[in-house]
Amino acid sequence: MNNAESSTNAPGLAWFKSSYSGTEGGQCVEVAAGTATVHIRDSKATAGPLLTVSREAWAGFIGLTSKDEL
Repeated sequence: MNNAESSTNAPGLAWFKSSYSGTEGGQCVEVAAGTATVHIRDSKATAGPLLTVSREAWAGFIGLTSKDEL
């Protein structure tokens, strides 16, 4: 799996908050899909580091159906 951490935000991306994130804050992630990669960030620290993975790696991650598989 190719992944990288970047300290600069990827400009021009549309960010989406996890549907598992509550309205009270807490542990939330946001995701933005690029043409070849998917970017993941902490919704409370949007200017902080990004985790970037391939679209294939992201598809494999979201394809997991059980927390036991994580």
